[in-house]
Amino acid sequence: MAYMRDQKNIQIKGSVQKQKLRNMGYFHGYKGYRFYGTPNNLFQYTDFDEIQAVYDFDMNVKTIVYPQIMFAETALKNYALEVLIDQSGSEYFADVYSKVLDDYKIYSVGSRDYKRAVTKRLNLRNKVYSEIARNYDKNFIVNHYYDKDEKVPIWAIFEMITLGEFGNLLQCANINARKDISTLLKLNAADDADGKLTEYFVFLIKDLRNSVAHNNIVFDTRFKGHSISNRIKNYLEKETGITGISFDTIVDYIVLLAYILKHCGKSKTELRAFIRQFEQTYEKLRASVPVTIYSKIIHTDTRSKLKKLKEFI
Repeated sequence: MAYMRDQKNIQIKGSVQKQKLRNMGYFHGYKGYRFYGTPNNLFQYTDFDEIQAVYDFDMNVKTIVYPQIMFAETALKNYALEVLIDQSGSEYFADVYSKVLDDYKIYSVGSRDYKRAVTKRLNLRNKVYSEIARNYDKNFIVNHYYDKDEKVPIWAIFEMITLGEFGNLLQCANINARKDISTLLKLNAADDADGKLTEYFVFLIKDLRNSVAHNNIVFDTRFKGHSISNRIKNYLEKETGITGISFDTIVDYIVLLAYILKHCGKSKTELRAFIRQFEQTYEKLRASVPVTIYSKIIHTDTRSKLKKLKEFI
């Protein structure tokens, strides 16, 4: 507290603010929330309550999006399961692996793309069997099948694999399977001829999901772990009528989630409530920090994006 007062000119005093700082943590709190995006883009805080407001905004965003991400993850996996089981004619991973997860065959044998695809496929298989081994004696479903000397069905495996591994599985699936998943989700077939949009959705929400689950900072999208294809940005803009989607601001992830949820069958009422929650939390932030801080976090196009999103819904 003395350092923040004397070196950073931030007003902080009293037992209440001391307890708040203790709860958020100096390194997780002040050090984590003192900038937007990169350490070069510092906020000019003058009072500890401003830091607390940004911290609270971030926590509220995580509270709002987490159940929606969980819903989307479960739904997307179930849509994929329907297709994988139908196309393989089996509920077992080995059959799905041999009959459907064979996208590597589209490449010339020995080419760089062929080797990359085969390696990804082999890694996926190893990961799946490692998860089964790791969950034996921890997961009653795995125990149930192994103790009966039966194979673990793929639906049980999907309960164990991470969202990232699910994305890798979609990458390994052949084009027929990918397109069928896209059709089930009622995605625009004209813009998804290769059926890869679902895979892109999964990897986008994976980064957000992991940050939320590990209580990392999300309000400035610093969780992005890879470059995002212009294809998915252009697709969402065309579908929703929203311009300027870049995934550099958290509102773009609200748009993405709302789009996925709509295509997974969430009602208009539920989607409007989700958007309203986000609106309420950024309005609370606006009332708690100077405009110089607020405008860095909530960009000027946020209101127009949410208005278009409501029209789309």
